[in-house]
Amino acid sequence: MRLTKLEHACLVVEKDGRKLVVDPGSFTSPLVDLHAVDAVVVTHEHADHWTPDQLGHLRDTNPDAVFYGPQGVADAADGHEFHVVTDGDAVQAGPFALSFHGTRHAVIHESIPVVDNVGVMVDGSLFYPGDQFTVPGVPVTTLAAPVGAPWLKVGEVIDYVAAVAPSLAFPTHEQTLSGAGLGMHFDRMKASAQAAGGDAVQLAAHESIEI
Repeated sequence: MRLTKLEHACLVVEKDGRKLVVDPGSFTSPLVDLHAVDAVVVTHEHADHWTPDQLGHLRDTNPDAVFYGPQGVADAADGHEFHVVTDGDAVQAGPFALSFHGTRHAVIHESIPVVDNVGVMVDGSLFYPGDQFTVPGVPVTTLAAPVGAPWLKVGEVIDYVAAVAPSLAFPTHEQTLSGAGLGMHFDRMKASAQAAGGDAVQLAAHESIEI
């Protein structure tokens, strides 16, 4: 599979000429010309993970694409049909085998409602938890690990990477950090990954790797 990291939390995974899009939100450049998309996964309803315009662009160019997300996303994304998924569900989307893990967003503050959140595992290899430190309970080859957000601190990132122990980790959800802050958090993430027997790589927006 080929993984392309876009800005912030958006990922594009390509296999056999087909594509899976995850979390096309407000911090990601408009996806106006992305074709061959079989599925779109939205982990939760916050705008940095989806917008009506982003979903509209994807629907316009990929009318047969299937959208997946938790109930909160289905309720929020009025006008876009979603297949509701939750912890323990599994589906086949084109060439992609998807399984879903977790149910709730991490707590930001007691004054802010906690929304639905579901992480996604792709082909039993790539795991992205959305906005939560969900440990899927199965081996993870490649981990997309949130590194900067109002709901996390760097010590939690270190512990999360150690708990999952992937072969390779890379940072996502980085748009809330300065360049210097991202570098500092990434260094801590990489040290944790290496201590657990793996490694980490920092991907620039639109950079791709084979996984």
